Amino acid sequence: MIYPLVRDLAAPTARVRVPVTVACRVLGFSTQAFYKWLAAPISARDYHDAYLTNAALDLHADDPEFGYRFLADELRQQGEQVSDNRIWRLCSQQRIFSAHSRKRGGKGTPGPPVHDDLLERDFTASRPDTKWLTDITEHPTGEGKLYLCAIKDCASNRIVGYSLGERMTSHLAVAALRNAIALRSPTDTIMHSDRGSQFRSRKYVLTLSSAGLRGSMGRVGAAGDNAAMESFFALLQKNVLNRRTWATREQLRLAIVTWIERTYHRRRRHERLGRLTPIEFETIYTTTPQTATAA
Repeated sequence: MIYPLVRDLAAPTARVRVPVTVACRVLGFSTQAFYKWLAAPISARDYHDAYLTNAALDLHADDPEFGYRFLADELRQQGEQVSDNRIWRLCSQQRIFSAHSRKRGGKGTPGPPVHDDLLERDFTASRPDTKWLTDITEHPTGEGKLYLCAIKDCASNRIVGYSLGERMTSHLAVAALRNAIALRSPTDTIMHSDRGSQFRSRKYVLTLSSAGLRGSMGRVGAAGDNAAMESFFALLQKNVLNRRTWATREQLRLAIVTWIERTYHRRRRHERLGRLTPIEFETIYTTTPQTATAA
């Protein structure tokens, strides 16, 4: 943009004032083009680019793993008519990159924790809704991957909240957390996870704090820091995911929900719970204090 230079040269306060006509002729464009720019120095497209850039920054803050294609998809879902190439240009200018795109060799290093490790591998709890664990797993189908974010109670082993989706984003983790909060109404519960970007996102942290939950995160590369959650995913892998191939996401979604609600919660007995199912354990826990009080 050299129009500002013409404006500055023609300004009354310029040390050596150059008429607009002369400056335009020397620089190789018409005076009409200059005055058109002067009437609207910032074009409608520039305004729209600025808006799209701010929207992309907000979306990327929520999901650091989003690349420009995911950001373009999200913006189109919000009603913006934008192309992938335009979002790539804006993201390149602002250095908005996917967390995955900058990894070189291996899996890369997880981001810094936003919470301390409050569990330190102690997965026992004296009562439900004091300690929760969460993580995300994935499985392929003929239509693409299906992702599951589940939340497990340390006392009863019950899955107190979960969500399934086509993308591993913060929306998936937030949906599972909101599901658990709506069903359980927890108070001062510890919510433990790994350092995945979904659990470090702004939306997830705000949802935790607004519900009065305490966040907790394990160490880098320490699978044992969330071993109790991994044991649930191992059962799911053995009993559902690896039993057959899945043609559609909906088939796998139905199978996962059915196994959790009908088999895992109501039929699978746990040695640590005294050979009770998670539902039986919680039923006894909630009715025993009432019986003792009545007696």
